[in-house]
Amino acid sequence: MVGNLLYSHSKLLKLYIMSLRLGDTAPNFKARTSQGEIDFYEFLGNSWGILFSHPADYTPVCTTELGRTAALKDEFAKRDVKVLALSVDPVDKHLGWIGDINETQNVTVDFPIIADDDRKVSELYGFIHPNASATATVRSLVIIGPDKTVKLIITYPASTGRNFVEVLRVVDSLQLTAKHSVATPANWEQGQDVIVVPAISTEDAIKKFPKGVKVVKPYLRYTPQPDAN
Repeated sequence: MVGNLLYSHSKLLKLYIMSLRLGDTAPNFKARTSQGEIDFYEFLGNSWGILFSHPADYTPVCTTELGRTAALKDEFAKRDVKVLALSVDPVDKHLGWIGDINETQNVTVDFPIIADDDRKVSELYGFIHPNASATATVRSLVIIGPDKTVKLIITYPASTGRNFVEVLRVVDSLQLTAKHSVATPANWEQGQDVIVVPAISTEDAIKKFPKGVKVVKPYLRYTPQPDAN
């Protein structure tokens, strides 16, 4: 009894310690996937990456999510983003499920799905939340920059499918703000005005952003999106 409690406590502590935070280096790993074995860093190369987990194969919400990801192939490619899914089922099950996804969602899934039946990647990335399920992964999504650091983490419960319009929106924001001294306001979308970061004085902002700076408050200043046509 005591031994079991100590083991459970140790496992929970391990999962807690290994939870990722923004700015952390995304751990590298090797894994079996629906497209063969991969090295995660080699797979990403110098691109942005999205790693997202699924509770299980042959589940309805996951089927729609992977279908939506496949349908957005050109959008991810345009942003130089490589996608990689994960489920705790084995490769042979993935392959059968991909056939169902292609059929029911009218797509072609051509990105890898990790076979994480030993839970190694899930534990490495904190995708298993014991208070939600001790065995199945939650719907976590991690965006990783070309420098291999974690830029964004979104986690949904197993019952709620992801909003891929929001996924693309945050990728656009992350890529924009990585290049320019700006932040994006609430509900921002591609092409809309952005916010000048507080670290830049208004005087310097006027020089830096030739499209103009609108000062609402000394700390709230807008400028047209720098790289928009």
